[in-house]
Amino acid sequence: MNKLFRPLIAGWGAKKMGFGCFGTIIIFIILYYLLGYLFG
Repeated sequence: MNKLFRPLIAGWGAKKMGFGCFGTIIIFIILYYLLGYLFG
């Protein structure tokens, strides 16, 4: 996966879940690594 799209998709997914500031950061990290694992 393109290194540009991975953080953008992870950020969008974390924002859509809406867990507040701290929760969004945690979800972003989880999604970022999942996308890297699945499409790496």
